[in-house]
Amino acid sequence: MIARADSRLPAYALFAALLACAGLPIYIHAPKFYVDEYGVSLTALGAVLFGLRLLDVVQDPLLGRLSEKLRNQRGIAVGMGCTVIALAMIGLFAVPPLTSPVLWFGIMLTLVFSAFSFLTICFYAQGVAKADRMEGQGHLRLARWRETGALLGVCVASVAPVALGTAMGAPFTGFAIGFAILAMASALSMRGEWVSVDVPESTGFGTVLRDTLARRLLFIALLNAAPAAVSSTLFLFYVESALGAPGFEGPLLLLFFLSAAAAAPFWGILAEKFGTKRVLLNAMVLAIFAFGGALFLGQGDQWWFALVCVASGAAIGADLTLLPALFATRMAKIAPSAAEGFGLWSFVSKFTLALAAAILLPMLEASGYVSGTGGQSPEQAIDLLRILYAGVPCVLKLAAIFLLWRTNLDRDV
Repeated sequence: MIARADSRLPAYALFAALLACAGLPIYIHAPKFYVDEYGVSLTALGAVLFGLRLLDVVQDPLLGRLSEKLRNQRGIAVGMGCTVIALAMIGLFAVPPLTSPVLWFGIMLTLVFSAFSFLTICFYAQGVAKADRMEGQGHLRLARWRETGALLGVCVASVAPVALGTAMGAPFTGFAIGFAILAMASALSMRGEWVSVDVPESTGFGTVLRDTLARRLLFIALLNAAPAAVSSTLFLFYVESALGAPGFEGPLLLLFFLSAAAAAPFWGILAEKFGTKRVLLNAMVLAIFAFGGALFLGQGDQWWFALVCVASGAAIGADLTLLPALFATRMAKIAPSAAEGFGLWSFVSKFTLALAAAILLPMLEASGYVSGTGGQSPEQAIDLLRILYAGVPCVLKLAAIFLLWRTNLDRDV
């Protein structure tokens, strides 16, 4: 059983790649696509994104409970979820809005968000049972496969619109169709994994929320995800306007996520050898130095920014690998079914992205910022963009470092 458990890890990497491909366009590509293609205002998009995340306040925990209720039919439920997210992505990028662009944006994202949340919860909950059947530090080993697959998926998603735009002139149509194919392939690769025999019965949300360390890990995740949320939301705008380097967005995104994917396995190996807390703290300090460097870049500094992408990408690789592994390890001890626990984890992770969009995009628009190479933004708007992209993540990361430093993770997890 242990040998078979290890042999199926590539399927987990592929499914993680699917989820990562779904997450990247929502917060990096979709807002700019709807601004440039349909003239939707940044404030309107920020309001829609934030409103949908308020829905998640109720939805994600309930989807965690639904995942638990469907434990005996989880394979069928996951197949339906993959179908919904594939069709919704096609509707978001490949189908011209059948109503007002803002309303269509909201409807399609509601479907994408809901399917994404449900699939993520099922996937991570099943991973807890999977890791418990593996020898040694199963949670860290599974996390390396899962998060490396996710980061490689993000790499493909980041460069696909640029490559497809050059090849066929309709970058997001091609991306949406490719995503649908990946969704079906991922669902097929995970056949036989959605079994309930090894998944314990749920103990409910209360078990997670009453546990001091679980609550602390959720709060650390909230603070630590916020810098990535800020930088993801503003990345394309920063490269285009602060660096004055339109056309470099795709290669720089690819460089960022390739660095994260390459570093993720090494962070896991270092954590096994030196301890998760120590390694994670060092990675978070690296992230501060990397983001801090972006504060001082300006027009034509895209090659210096490439170094920032390498360093910050490598640091993000630790966040995406080690924190979920810590939480999964804790869930295995206090709430082995893990579905409700990862419902809360999913909400925390996505709420930071929505909060960033709801606050930062209206701030930029109010400062006079104009997206696109045809517009001219005032210098103070570019300065604000630079501060929001690079300065705010440093402050948030410092808060996360302090909280992690004060937490006895390696002893208690």
